[in-house]
Amino acid sequence: MHTTTLLLALALWWPLGPPAPEILRPWQPPAGPYAAGHRGIDLAAPEGATVHAPAAGTVTFAGPVGGRGVLTLTLPGTGAPPLRTTFTPVTPLVPAGTRVRAGDPLARVAPGAHCPRACLHWGLLRGDLYLDPLTLLRRTPSRLLPLTR
Repeated sequence: MHTTTLLLALALWWPLGPPAPEILRPWQPPAGPYAAGHRGIDLAAPEGATVHAPAAGTVTFAGPVGGRGVLTLTLPGTGAPPLRTTFTPVTPLVPAGTRVRAGDPLARVAPGAHCPRACLHWGLLRGDLYLDPLTLLRRTPSRLLPLTR
């Protein structure tokens, strides 16, 4: 099944809000596995903001990596290997092994972001391939409006 088809089958939420958070830095795919890029998106978020599960899944990691709190949520039924979404810097509210529903609280935004102001870095991977996490979100269909009344 094609990735887009799989993603449309998920019940999807922004990990912060509502309303939808401001995107401070977009996804910029690297040219190669070791090349420069931005392997996720940075969302404006005050310290302590609750991070919610964007889809149902299982928390497969919740702990420190390189001095920052990280939480990984694996999304079942999304192919092989399954999609994994990551959040940093966070203080996890649930341990690894916890099954969650879309919208359930996962963590709180912690200090130590790489942004100029407080933010949440949201990543998406399939195996070792980084993807744009915005592909997880449903977008409303575009509508053409008349130029005159």
